[in-house]
Amino acid sequence: MENLIEIRWHGRGGQGAKTASLLLADAAFNTGKYIQGFPEYGPERMGAPITAYNRISSSPITIHSNIYEPDYVVVVDDSLLESVDVTAGLKETGAIVINTTKSAEYLKEVLKGYKGEVYTIDARKISEEALGKYFPNTPMLAAIVKVSKIMTDEELLEDMKGSFKHKFAKKPEVIEGNMKALEMALKEVKKI
Repeated sequence: MENLIEIRWHGRGGQGAKTASLLLADAAFNTGKYIQGFPEYGPERMGAPITAYNRISSSPITIHSNIYEPDYVVVVDDSLLESVDVTAGLKETGAIVINTTKSAEYLKEVLKGYKGEVYTIDARKISEEALGKYFPNTPMLAAIVKVSKIMTDEELLEDMKGSFKHKFAKKPEVIEGNMKALEMALKEVKKI
């Protein structure tokens, strides 16, 4: 499959990992890509670990299964690092993006020797500054786009502006904060 990129998201129920994976799928689709975006979870409850997935390609996608060897992993909640093997199957040619303020030494230890690239972002700080509340999914969406280069920063921002206008039609006051969170995250994701 031409230029197939597979992404696995790890988060907790209520943090928006599923929503972010679906927003990424929509944005990639709007740039002319073929996409899949889907969640996987057991008992649906706030705080329970969830996994979501994306496949993005420039040709039709004929695979219909979970993703076992992702190119990228997004960790929305760093408390999962000690309870979930977030690097399982992760290609060393890809990268992991983690919402954390923990040290590089801690991350290297808890990632069990993963040799690929590791990126961090403080999605809490960004979302609280931009939105006044903790919604990590918007900054994490921007971070994975920046790291994976699925689309340009400009394509993401333009698409999300339209998406947010539709999604928040009854709450237009939150559009500006979400856009600010995206812009900040694109600048603040860092490789360790």
